[in-house]
Amino acid sequence: MRSAAVDYAPSQAERRNFQRVRVKIYGRFMLEDRTEHPCQVVDMSPGNVALRTDRVGMPGEKVIAYIDHIGRIEGIVTRTLQDGFAMTVIASDRKKDKLAAQLTWLANKHELDLPEDRRHERVAPRNPTSVLQLTDGRQYQCRIIDLSLSGAAIEIDVKPAIGVQVMLGTMRGQIVRHFEDGVAIEFAVIQRPETLDSEFNTPRA
Repeated sequence: MRSAAVDYAPSQAERRNFQRVRVKIYGRFMLEDRTEHPCQVVDMSPGNVALRTDRVGMPGEKVIAYIDHIGRIEGIVTRTLQDGFAMTVIASDRKKDKLAAQLTWLANKHELDLPEDRRHERVAPRNPTSVLQLTDGRQYQCRIIDLSLSGAAIEIDVKPAIGVQVMLGTMRGQIVRHFEDGVAIEFAVIQRPETLDSEFNTPRA
């Protein structure tokens, strides 16, 4: 089955007006049975969104999602994908204009942000002990080797697969590399220096 099946809900005009952009942002969604599940946005337009997730909604099912940087969106599942599903975005014209502006900003931002972006200075925190949490709730003690505004290298006994979503303390990200004693994490968003200082007691200039 082709994963690029045509959505049946959006109109032809809507498909022309709203170009999908590839972004890597995270969130949670709720299905009609009121269960909540983590997700990652694969691509999105103001009228449609494709989500990567372990739990798949069924075509025609209503979904409410809370997406980082975007906020709350509602829609209907239009098709299932190999690793998730696609849904429409039901919103007013004003809301869709706002979504278009947000997606333009996110797309431009992601063009500039590279994994483990070396433009950001890496520092060793004064408080290196932290907890790595997986999306299924499992938690592991870890030691932060160094971190920057865009990512961290940690010593840890387990090695989640590359691409797996994780939380390091309160910061959302994903595994991007393995090395002998641990893993490297890319944060979902570029952090502020004061956030790193508050979370990990990093040295300040």
